[in-house]
Amino acid sequence: MKVLVTGATGFVGRHLVAALLACGCDVRAVARNAETAAGLPWINDVEFIAADIHAADLDIGALIEGVDALAHLAWPGLPNYQALFHFEHNLMADYRFIKSAVEAGVAQVLVTGTCFEYGMQSGPLTEQTAPQPSNPYGLAKNTLRLFLENLQRVQPFTLQWARLFYLHGEGQNPSSLLAALDRAIDAGDNTFNMSAGEQLRDYLAIDVAAGYLAAILQQRDFNGLVNCSSGQPISVRTLVEQRLRERGASIGLNLGHYPYPTHEPMAFWGVADRLQQLLGGNHEA
Repeated sequence: MKVLVTGATGFVGRHLVAALLACGCDVRAVARNAETAAGLPWINDVEFIAADIHAADLDIGALIEGVDALAHLAWPGLPNYQALFHFEHNLMADYRFIKSAVEAGVAQVLVTGTCFEYGMQSGPLTEQTAPQPSNPYGLAKNTLRLFLENLQRVQPFTLQWARLFYLHGEGQNPSSLLAALDRAIDAGDNTFNMSAGEQLRDYLAIDVAAGYLAAILQQRDFNGLVNCSSGQPISVRTLVEQRLRERGASIGLNLGHYPYPTHEPMAFWGVADRLQQLLGGNHEA
């Protein structure tokens, strides 16, 4: 199976490429920056193309020639979830790119969505939970899905929409919680400033998530939505304390230093039943 991966040098993309190679897929990896790609361990095992998929002069025919599936991960501007460019620019640019790929013959498309499509809803979130996006990023992603579902009626193709929850691991945003904690540990800081930490979230290691996405791609007949999540809520404080134990570090937690974020509910997590059913239950988080 040959997969075209956009955003191949991003946090999720670099791990998905590795997961696809590990399960025997051929990969054509696309990203804007060839220098970043050159530093990744898989660069000699893929066909790499430096391109901006939103460029007006993109040769879509050459890009998709011979591929069985498109894994579309590229989405500029994260983690600024509140910016209007998510729907002012990315939404239509992504729709045009995916539409042109489908019209050129790609029969299977996997797109990474986001838990922010669910908005401020609390508790366990299933794929049947109606989306209520409350920030521009979630709104743009959910609208892209709706656009593509309408495109399917005119130009049939398989659409696999994987909603990502909270991913962590190598290559994550340096300002994210665990990356900031690791930096504080490495610097020998005495205290770590954080919120009170009682909020419940759904965290998944990036290599596990990438394995899930690779496995979904190989379910060629699966069409629809799936939560890419652990299904196991954990408090932010517990997550931080786990990392301290893993690293054998003792650092004082300055709980309550930051207020709880207003763009997220206090407790939400993705129900992973459909994911586990799809993968045959053999891919435990």
